[in-house]
Amino acid sequence: MADPILIAKDNEEIYLLPKMANRHGLIAGATGTGKSVSLRVMAESFAKLGIPVFMADVKGDLAGICQAGGDNPKVAERAAQFGFDNFDYTAFPVMFWDVFGEQGHPLRTTISEMGPVLLTRILNLNDTQGGVLSLVFKVADDNGLLLLDLKDLRAMLQFVAENAKSLTTEYGNVSAASVGAIQRRLLELEQQGGDKFLGEPALNMEDMMQTGDNGYGYINILAADKLMQAPKLYATFLLWMLSELYENLPEVGDLEKPKMVFFFDEAHLLFDDAPDALLQKIEQVVRLIRSKGVGVYFVSQNPLDIPDVVLGQLGNRVQHALRAFTPRDQKAVKAAATTFRQNPDVDVEAAITELGVGEALVSMLDEKGTPGIVRRAFIAPPHSKLGAIQTAERQAVIQNSLVANVYENFVDRESAYEMLKAKAEQTAQQLQEQAAPQKAEASPLMDAAGDMIGAFAKSAARSLGTTVGRQILRGVLGSIFGGSGGRRR
Repeated sequence: MADPILIAKDNEEIYLLPKMANRHGLIAGATGTGKSVSLRVMAESFAKLGIPVFMADVKGDLAGICQAGGDNPKVAERAAQFGFDNFDYTAFPVMFWDVFGEQGHPLRTTISEMGPVLLTRILNLNDTQGGVLSLVFKVADDNGLLLLDLKDLRAMLQFVAENAKSLTTEYGNVSAASVGAIQRRLLELEQQGGDKFLGEPALNMEDMMQTGDNGYGYINILAADKLMQAPKLYATFLLWMLSELYENLPEVGDLEKPKMVFFFDEAHLLFDDAPDALLQKIEQVVRLIRSKGVGVYFVSQNPLDIPDVVLGQLGNRVQHALRAFTPRDQKAVKAAATTFRQNPDVDVEAAITELGVGEALVSMLDEKGTPGIVRRAFIAPPHSKLGAIQTAERQAVIQNSLVANVYENFVDRESAYEMLKAKAEQTAQQLQEQAAPQKAEASPLMDAAGDMIGAFAKSAARSLGTTVGRQILRGVLGSIFGGSGGRRR
């Protein structure tokens, strides 16, 4: 059995049981109240148990986990307060990631793996436009065509628009206006750097689920300061990573400790303006992913940022101070107070506004899965260095990483763009040859579209036989189900 994780201390120590860590959790509190330290303490503790961790570094202050602490007097003071003699300052194995490839290994996925549901969210499409995008994916999936990068999706959109008449019977109507709107949104996404993180080699989540030589789980840190400039993109990309874990990991039930722990910082961005249909799917993923051995911990300024259907599944809670200056703030304080199992010795509603930095209201699940009574306590001290690190230090970690040079070079293999281009050229040549002896009966490309679809499907299946070999299946959030989408490693 894995040793319990020390989270905080009042008169007694408060522990998180590893076998309950996949029941998910919440770290909440206003800016500057200590959420990042609580996140760090939990991440370090999971890593010590050999559990890989993922978290996004939205402020640039988590990179110091790769170095031992010891230079912060407040940490030393907290260690003394906990009664730790000769406190063990420790460096942890870290892999840095960055969707832009600037502060870590490039983190990419393909268009096909992202799927229409999440791509609709990134592109901020309306229902009609989202329906057309789903149709485009369906045509590509049925024909075994992988959409790897932006040019593949553009080519597929153009193909569907040009052959709308012949596709209508099987797939439904295609709005030319919607296709144009999607193309414009793709251009905007490219200007935000979409061409950098949509392509190959695509991330293999197993590369994040590693342990170091000392048996510690790797802490995967996503540089998110630049990514946060596009909040919807940030939230959707992290949601895609969760869906990858959900779709591809086997069912394992309740383990003695999780296979991985995923921290979702700035969690409110995931739910802001999300349609009900997407919220239902997010709730389903969060509810079921625990059976895959994955714990999800949402980090947010306000517990009201998390929908009730999701909040109810977060059994392990660390609540830092909240401000109560406005009616909404006061409502949040009352709402947060009601989510805890009450303790007659703690006035929860009053305490939430009185907590000092590094102090929190804590409630962890017991061995039966029952929430413990809320306790006002001090968070345990972290073992690693607080704050950022130098660029040269970061680069040294990247260069010595387990995945050094695996993702750095962009790969552009044959996919939908190349196949559609070759097919169009072949069809154009055939039409030209047919028209040569009887110029008076020249036929346009659209007249050949019906025959082209059948031939195109067979050609695509043959061409992709070594990579797909079957119709693409998609899961709850539209990600490719049960596989890596034909990626080559």
